[in-house]
Amino acid sequence: MWKPSLFLALSHVTSVAAQISASNLQVYRNSLNLDSPFQHTIPAYWTSYPHHRRTPFALAPNGKTAYLAYLDASGKGVHVHKVDPNTYAATGTTVTISNGKEAGGLVAHNDGFALLTNEAMPTGTASAPPGTTPVAVLYRYTDGKQTWKTWLGGPNLHPKEGLSMSADITGDLVFSEKAGLYGAYYVVTDYAGWAKGHSADNIQYIGKDGVVQTIRGATSSWGCSHNTGIAFEAADAPPFASACAEDHTGIWLNTKTQGMSGQKIANEACYHVINGATNSAMGGTSGSYSMLARFADSPSYIFTWVSRGAVNLVADKFLQGQTASKARWTNRHVAIAILKDKSTLANGPATSKVGSVDGDSQVNWITTGKSDHSNAHAATFDTYTALLSWEEIAEPGCPYDAMDCQGNFSGTHFQLVSSEGKIIGTSFSTMNVTVTGDMVNMPDGRICWPFVDMVWKLNGSPKNTGGMVMVGGPRPPTTNKMSFACMKKP
Repeated sequence: MWKPSLFLALSHVTSVAAQISASNLQVYRNSLNLDSPFQHTIPAYWTSYPHHRRTPFALAPNGKTAYLAYLDASGKGVHVHKVDPNTYAATGTTVTISNGKEAGGLVAHNDGFALLTNEAMPTGTASAPPGTTPVAVLYRYTDGKQTWKTWLGGPNLHPKEGLSMSADITGDLVFSEKAGLYGAYYVVTDYAGWAKGHSADNIQYIGKDGVVQTIRGATSSWGCSHNTGIAFEAADAPPFASACAEDHTGIWLNTKTQGMSGQKIANEACYHVINGATNSAMGGTSGSYSMLARFADSPSYIFTWVSRGAVNLVADKFLQGQTASKARWTNRHVAIAILKDKSTLANGPATSKVGSVDGDSQVNWITTGKSDHSNAHAATFDTYTALLSWEEIAEPGCPYDAMDCQGNFSGTHFQLVSSEGKIIGTSFSTMNVTVTGDMVNMPDGRICWPFVDMVWKLNGSPKNTGGMVMVGGPRPPTTNKMSFACMKKP
């Protein structure tokens, strides 16, 4: 007798046996005409090697409307385009947040959107950040009109813990309908209080009415020190799933702790500590999007990052009881971790035992060899399968032991993996599609994302003069069009 349970099991086996290939990739090249020019390349922290400037992308729950956000080439003003998710062309009127300085995260609703950005506080604001240093802020727009605006830094947010500003956001915005909450996770620097002059991150929860809610065990006013890597994904209730890359010990699944503790995902090369550096594990400058994704109808998540591996653990001088490590390789490889729930690693945490020669035995490596890998992202197709993407340099130069590598770009790779963390088939690569914005699930089962149609280059010169901006040299290129790509499930 044919049993539904047997049918589901066989369907699962069939789905994970399929292999992804170039035939699964659909491209909508230059489909969206931008109202204003977009400077699509940004210099990485410390090295100035080229990074993509993020273009947040989100789909409304009804599947009928999408939104894309980008920073004006002038460096001031974030534009939010309404996009037809069938043609990826513009529809409706563009909304501009004129004082925004970064497109830091986007949530689409059936009647509008919410945008995480940063901007300077009004002149004359008491106890505002020095100069015109911006502060994180959340906007809600309904039917093209501003519904509310909520500051996520400055003088009125957690004054007892210390006042914060955000010259860069390096974070993300998510929304949980079940919880009725937005979650914003972003980098801050305190300008008052015990941590004045130091950099960390904040996690804040905001209700549908725009009111910040302080939730014990979920809200954070000071989390992971000097990080340029944040991963954030909605959950059914706070705290939402979160991970951070801090510059002393490694990468933490900090859903329960919101700080440099919890379950350690990975040791990273930290003998030589550089503020804000963990091998650019989670995208670095303008990164921190689509690295942590939840499997559909499941409590399980997948997280991806790039790493140099870890050997020879010693006691960390900054975090008592923790370890620092030396890199296993000069180049970086793509790794994944499966979470059995939002705060628990399926394969257990990385070791923190001083004297351990092997500090990465629990890591699930996706790539091997001498190529360098960067800009890793993950999205889930369903309960059982996920899509990974990354960029590759076949013959890299890696002069910095805690930063990016440089060299000739040799392609964007795509790889299918299972919810158990198993590689399915082999990856394929393309030279003319990159991933520069959020990877989004579409109603027809595809995963889609925005990118800029260009010849992508990862070449650079050492120490703050290379990559994309030479001192006194030409400005980075701009574009007036946006492309989209979609991956069909095999």
